[in-house]
This record gives sequence, structure tokens and C-alpha cells, in this order.
Amino acid sequence: MDAAESLRLAVRSIRGHKLRAALTALGIVIGIAAVITFVTLGASVKAEVVGQFDDSPANRVFLVATPSDDGGPPAALSQPVFTEHDVSRIGEIEGVDRVVPRGTIATSALTHGGETVARDQVTATTPALFESVTFREGDAFADAGSGAACPAEMVVTPSAAALFPGNLSVGDQVSITQRGNRTRNVTVVGVLGDDAGLNPLAGFGSQPRFYLPTCAYDTVVTSPTTGTRQNVFPQVTVVAANPGDTAAVQDRVQDYLEAESDATQLAPGSYEVSARTNEDIVERIENVVDRLTQFVTGIAVISLLVGAIGIANIMLVSVRERTKEIGIMKAVGATNRDVLQLFLVEALLLGVGGALLGVPIGVAGGWVAVTYAELPLTLPLVWVGAAIGIGLVVGVVSGLYPAWSAARVDPIDALRYE
Repeated sequence: MDAAESLRLAVRSIRGHKLRAALTALGIVIGIAAVITFVTLGASVKAEVVGQFDDSPANRVFLVATPSDDGGPPAALSQPVFTEHDVSRIGEIEGVDRVVPRGTIATSALTHGGETVARDQVTATTPALFESVTFREGDAFADAGSGAACPAEMVVTPSAAALFPGNLSVGDQVSITQRGNRTRNVTVVGVLGDDAGLNPLAGFGSQPRFYLPTCAYDTVVTSPTTGTRQNVFPQVTVVAANPGDTAAVQDRVQDYLEAESDATQLAPGSYEVSARTNEDIVERIENVVDRLTQFVTGIAVISLLVGAIGIANIMLVSVRERTKEIGIMKAVGATNRDVLQLFLVEALLLGVGGALLGVPIGVAGGWVAVTYAELPLTLPLVWVGAAIGIGLVVGVVSGLYPAWSAARVDPIDALRYE
């Protein structure tokens, strides 16, 4: 029996039991759709998160204190351990151009022009953060010198300016409500340009951000080295003078952190203080997203296993129902190979058919998921081809035993079967 004849007979059998065939293929459809949905979501998350680091210059080294067993984005769990003493000493290390500390000031709201926007924090940093950054209007706030009054100035990102009707502009007054209902009145002196960069560890991000000078920062600790009360920051960016020396600067900074820094002494026992480049952080994030995607996809694969069992079960039922038909086929000259081929083709059609239906459903599910999460769609096309291949494998594997069972049917017993 040639392949075309086996295909014709398999299609006829499936069409003769449409509902049963549809329910059998449903497990494969659900499994493939779930796998593609979760893989698409994982790929989209990975592209979005990793993409935020692409704009970071190559000469940045990021200092953070995170759990030693944490594989995620270091900034997310960073503890405030870097004192002003550390910032000053790191600035003296060979090859370092500037050091930019950053911390957060707890707030509850920002008010301008009678409009109030809820905001749980603003960022405290130095004017050095804005070097080589373009401004839509205005400039960075002033640097509070020794003994000078703290400048009541603020810099905002375009998305932050857009939170208020008419957008914030240079010269606008903003009232910041801080922890304990304290109020700080500041003047907007700069609005960053749209091309300022989106790297969250470099100090910018897609979310609205408000920046105040570090003299407004209120998180302090006693420096283990100097014994004085100093500001303590959760994140510090070290800018190398020469991009080609970034790796060497990273090593020198790491040596300082491990040998004599306040940060190492202030960090909790389960935390590690480290200096990481953009590439280090991207690699860690990719690993985390990949592991999460693999875990969730593994759960979805269970649906494929259920679908394979369903195909095997239905094919065994089909063998029993068609026992007499098998006997007639063998009586008129069909070989064991012909019978085996017939049932394998039928199982294969169910598997591949389920995969072909599952692919568009999975793509649609992935689109819905990323749209809900407000992420750009990143479709892993390799998984589309893999899904069809999985359907083929599932069909063959689940149909092997039923097909082998059908091929072993004795034609005489089959002809007597009722």
C-alpha cells in the first residue's frame, strides 16, 4: 500500500469520527498553544528588559549589594550600603572619571498647578548623572558645595513632565510631600530629552522619574571607617575615563570593595557587594528570564503529554473497533507493514493537525499576554516550526503501540470478530 492510499484511508477514518478526532486533537492544540503563548511572553519580557540596557555606554560599572544567590536584576534588591566615604575613595581610583551615587527619597505625592500626582519616591543624585545627556529644555540642577544651601531644584524625564496637564516646563514650581507629611517646594530646572537613554541602572528608565540633588537625601548611617554620620546609597555608577579600560577599572573597584570599603562592612551577611558591567547584568537577566520561561513552558508541556495519551487511547479504541476491517485488509493481501503504516498515518494526522491549530491560537494568546503586560511582541519563530515538529513526534510516538497492535492482529481471528 502506497503512502497516498494510507493517507486517504486515514483521512476517511478521521472524517468518519469527527467529534472523537477533534476531542483527541484538542489536547495537542492546548499543549502547543500554551507552549507558544508562554515562550512568546518570555521572549517579549526578555527583549524588553534586556533592551533597556542597550543604550548604556560601555564605560559604566554598576555597584550594587544584592543577595548572593540572587540571579535577577541587581538593582531590584540592592541595599543602601555605599557611604559618601566610599563614593569619595572610589573617585580616587586610577582610571575613574566620575562616580554617580543614587538613592531614593520616600514621598507620597507631587503637586503642581492644583494637580496632585501620587508618587512613592523620587531619585536623589548628583549633577554628574546628567553629563553627556541631552535636555529638551533647561539643564541639570546645581551642585551643593560645602556649606552651601541645598538647591531647591529638580530635573524630570519627559514621561514625568507629561503626568501634569500641559506638561512640566522649566521654571514650574512643584510641591513634594515627603515622609512624615513634610513638604519640599522645588523648581523644575531641566527636562531631559527623549534620547536621554532608558537604562535603569544608568539612572534613567521608561517610567516617570524625578531627580533631586543628594543634599535632599535623608538616608544616613554611621560610616564604619570614619565614625561620622553620612548619606548611604543603594546604587553607585562608576564611569571609566577610557571605555577600553572599563574591565581594569571594574577589577580595581571590586578590589577596593572587598578590601576596605564601608559597603562590605554594612552589607547583610547574605548579601554580596559587587561591581558589574552592562554585559554582566544583561547575562544575569537573560538567565533569570530563560529559567522562568523554561519552568512555565515545562508546565505547559504536561498538556502535550496528556494529548499524546489521548491519541494513544483513541487509536487503541480504533484498532478494536476496526478489527474486522483489519482482517479483511489482510485477507486481500495487506501486509503487517501496510496496517502499521495506516494507523501511524492516522495518529500522525491527529498530532500534526493539533499542532497546526495550536500555533495560531498560541500566537494569539501570546499577543494578548504581551498586550496586557504592555510589552512589544517578540515572536520566537523557531518555536513555530518546533511546534509542528513536536506535533509530528507526538503523533508518531503515541501511535506506535496501537499501530503495532493492529499489525499483529491475526486475520482469521479478525474475520470472526464481532
